[in-house]
Amino acid sequence: TWESQDKDLDKIKALEAWKLTEEFLSDPTIDLVILDELTYMINYKYLDEEEIIKRLKSRPKQQHVVITGRAACKGLVDIADTVSEVKEIKHAFRSNIKAQRGIDF
Repeated sequence: TWESQDKDLDKIKALEAWKLTEEFLSDPTIDLVILDELTYMINYKYLDEEEIIKRLKSRPKQQHVVITGRAACKGLVDIADTVSEVKEIKHAFRSNIKAQRGIDF
């Protein structure tokens, strides 16, 4: 969504990524799944909150999931073991340093 203004294409890409994520969340050999910026996909209505909550609840018991992004929906907060809010003190972007592949995206 940062590089595109095509909401239809963004939604298609989000759904494709979610299908792959569902495979990860079903695999008991995967111990950790990181869902970077998932909260935005829910808030923008690209992905269904109820479907995500249901899938997260049914994952293997030993599997850990880290979800990042601002404004987590109540459903995610309710099922989470830990919820943190990160406060910006200093950010490279404010010094005109552009986002870097592998660091910021």
